[in-house]
Amino acid sequence: MKALILVGGFGTRLRPLTLSVPKPLVDFANKPIILHQIEALVKAGVTDIVLAVNYKPEVMVAVLKKYEEKFGISITFSVEEEPLGTAGPLALARSILGKDESPFFVLNADVTCEYPFESMRDFHLAHGNEGTILATKVEEPSKYGVIVMRAGSTQIDRFVEKPVEFVGNRINAGIYMFSPSILDRIEPRPTSIEKEIFPRMASDRQLHTFDLEGFWMDIGQPKDFLTGTCLYLSSLAKRSPEQLAASDEFVCGGNVLVHPTAKIGQGCKIGPNVTIGPGVVVGNGVCLQRCVLMEDAHIKDYAWVKNSIVGWHSSVGRWSRLDGVTVLGDDVHVLDEVYVNGASVLPHKSISSNVCEPGIVM
Repeated sequence: MKALILVGGFGTRLRPLTLSVPKPLVDFANKPIILHQIEALVKAGVTDIVLAVNYKPEVMVAVLKKYEEKFGISITFSVEEEPLGTAGPLALARSILGKDESPFFVLNADVTCEYPFESMRDFHLAHGNEGTILATKVEEPSKYGVIVMRAGSTQIDRFVEKPVEFVGNRINAGIYMFSPSILDRIEPRPTSIEKEIFPRMASDRQLHTFDLEGFWMDIGQPKDFLTGTCLYLSSLAKRSPEQLAASDEFVCGGNVLVHPTAKIGQGCKIGPNVTIGPGVVVGNGVCLQRCVLMEDAHIKDYAWVKNSIVGWHSSVGRWSRLDGVTVLGDDVHVLDEVYVNGASVLPHKSISSNVCEPGIVM
């Protein structure tokens, strides 16, 4: 089987992290976002993966070469000369996606969930029509485009954009499975799969919905990246609790993921919902809540980090405090006794005075 991952461009919404690393390689729960997806696809029997990109960073080529060898799969870059939307990339990759009659997955690179690819594949093959959309249920459907199904069926009738009155609570989760015949509907030009292709498939009675169990989040921007991390850790606590830290010495509130190479000082309060990456050093008396510490970060004694992302090789000084969805890019250094609230700090900067209002620090 095959899969197409819609990677897109420069990951501007996730800056400053994507100023140093291409978005698919940003660490999410201590491994690159795209690795979570590749592992789940391989488990479902996928052997050919296409990455639809606007540009081809060399660092990504090198990393994905290793994944090819590790999993025994083929990973191909499909580079768009102009942005082709969410459907055009399928036409551009037709030589791979349409090379045989087996169905293929399409997914957005920003989506995290429990990736039910195996059960979704079985469902798609069972109904025998052209497409399956993974759907997630939301509490406030008026914010989204809602999927309306035919009575007593999984078949999609129509889509209603931001409904004023209740018509359903299922929305598109950004993961699909298609039979190769869908490629006959798409031209290699800028095309929206949601607005142009899906309505026609629904009217032809060729599109079904498959309900997602468990969490779902688009992690393409920092505040959602943090929320997605919390949801992922909660899911991990149910599925594989042995992967989470269980030390009574520092875990406070649960759902703490610590890389084996990280070092934790004395008297720390860590949790809930904290990810600590490889080579991280956490000093004595540190308090960490709802935050992500990336590789080789250093949190010095008695610092307090909450609702924040500390990028690679960055440090937070003694008695300093981060909050308000602060994001430190690569190699950022917050000096001692400094308060930072809601700042996005570009790589290779030093912060020596308080940042009280959210904004970009250049």
